[in-house]
Amino acid sequence: MTLSLGARPDTHLAPRRAVRLLEFPRRYPLVAVTLAVGLGVVGLLLTGQPVAAQWLGSGWALAVAAKVAWGMVQDVLAGHWGVDLLAVTAVTATVVVGEYLASLVVVLMLTGGQALEDYAANRARKELNALLERAPVLAHRLRPDGSVEDVPVEEVRPGDQLMVRPAEVVPVDGDLVDAEADFDESSITGESLPVTRRAGDPVLSGALNEQQAVVLRATATVADSQYSKIVAMVREAAESRAPVVRLADRYAVPFTVFAFLVAGLAWWYHGDVVVFAEVLVVATPCPLLLAAPVAFLGGMSRAARNGIIIKNAGTLERLAAVRTAAFDKTGTITYGRPELLAVHPRAPWTGDELLRLAASAEEYSSHVLATSVREAAVARGLELIPAAAAHEEATHGVTARVGGHEVVVGKRAHVAACSTGVAEQPLGPGELAVYVAVDGRFAGTLVMSDQVRADAAATMAQLEALGVRERMILSGDVRATVAHVAAAVGIPHVRAECLPEDKVRTVRDAPARPVLMVGDGVNDAPVLAAADVGVAMGARGATAASESADVVILTEDLARTATAVRIGRRTVQVALQSIWLGIALSVALMLVAATGVIPAIFGALSQEAVDLLAILNALRALRGSRHEQD
Repeated sequence: MTLSLGARPDTHLAPRRAVRLLEFPRRYPLVAVTLAVGLGVVGLLLTGQPVAAQWLGSGWALAVAAKVAWGMVQDVLAGHWGVDLLAVTAVTATVVVGEYLASLVVVLMLTGGQALEDYAANRARKELNALLERAPVLAHRLRPDGSVEDVPVEEVRPGDQLMVRPAEVVPVDGDLVDAEADFDESSITGESLPVTRRAGDPVLSGALNEQQAVVLRATATVADSQYSKIVAMVREAAESRAPVVRLADRYAVPFTVFAFLVAGLAWWYHGDVVVFAEVLVVATPCPLLLAAPVAFLGGMSRAARNGIIIKNAGTLERLAAVRTAAFDKTGTITYGRPELLAVHPRAPWTGDELLRLAASAEEYSSHVLATSVREAAVARGLELIPAAAAHEEATHGVTARVGGHEVVVGKRAHVAACSTGVAEQPLGPGELAVYVAVDGRFAGTLVMSDQVRADAAATMAQLEALGVRERMILSGDVRATVAHVAAAVGIPHVRAECLPEDKVRTVRDAPARPVLMVGDGVNDAPVLAAADVGVAMGARGATAASESADVVILTEDLARTATAVRIGRRTVQVALQSIWLGIALSVALMLVAATGVIPAIFGALSQEAVDLLAILNALRALRGSRHEQD
């Protein structure tokens, strides 16, 4: 299975189709020769030369059977079993009994299987291919004199100014230089409406520039840009195999034994080797080999259309079986943008002095609360003080030397461990406190609030309807705050004041498996890796979380967590339906053929119809059921 990288798709459809027709014989030479032989056989029959027709058809069929048999022997020696033995025997048997037309149909099925799989797989991975094909290969870089030069995207460096023309794809991550521009991010995030970016705003690589040429300042190389990481994940996903696909491979051995048993009994009962051949021509179950991979590609393509990158096919199967869902709180259940509600200083410090010292120390922290504290200080017009030294303990707090003072900012327990007089701050529903100590003495608190996402409660209800009965929040915040959020969204279990190792332990010990874990930050990476299915949400900035996760949601839309589970269940359901549909129809045809009422040529044609039906059924994974909405 191959995925090609290139520039944007050519809009001249007729030339492309002509090129594909010309490439067909080169890509599938055995299919092309089989079709040519078939036409030659028909021509010989129409001109009254049946003997020559039989020699031509039989000779080619046996040649292909010999080639397949040699490949089969090599596979067996390598420890791989399959259904090729049925096809080789069917071809040989039909030639022996003079049913060379049926043997040609079986040969066409054998040689055309790869072409059929490629066609179905390309249809199934349409959205995945769309992401790959959009990847630009050139960038328009501005020279110092204002002229434009086209350079390979690999040569773009941070700081370069790039022109992106209308209807072109942004080649690397960058910041908008122009005053304002609209971008279509639908192929990446699944958002159908264009988004407006203004000067200084970050622009996601892979976005489509809308109506006017714009200038961006590159902030990353192509290798470090978000779109390249998405492309790498898509390649990994398209090349993976799910356990259910390997399970289909294992069905091949008992199916082969059953087919030979039915064919042998039919031969014994009728005393006619022709019936043996008639049974075997309907017993080549290509659906076993093709339908499940097509269904899984379809599921991953459907997920990509919704802005969800599922890294491998096995993840889809685990998503289908999820029984427990765990969520980080800040930035996942909540918006992750806490707002300062109040400052409670202790003498001799004033509110502005306390906020200024805390924000200056938080300059050296990557925590989302630190960002909110700094933004609140800047909004009040406070000038931050550079720190002489700073040290952060992840998830606990930060210690910094600011303006000659030793400032500690963080959780109550952390501040209390290195200062005196720390008093607990009373909090309202959904509020949280940041504690501050200066020179070893408690200096006050900053009270903040982070709003719950509007779709959080609905997402929990959807997960419960999908069979995810156990749901929990894992958070480093105090229990009162976490419990309030959990109650507001319908999550029954709370694990508060967790360190990263506590989250990992809780996920590993969860009794109802598989466990899905949803997070968004760098500190979520360990628990995402420990979960059966790790989901990184809003992954534009959370690189570590994205790399540790099995599923990456490209927007901050919590509801897509439920969408991912729904797609997983639908995909596995369709894959198994397709496998059993192919087996059931093949078995039914074998039993009918065992009565001797189906001529070999009609049996071979009916098996082709079974293959097509099973693959068309597998393509249903591209869309939801009538009761589902993407």
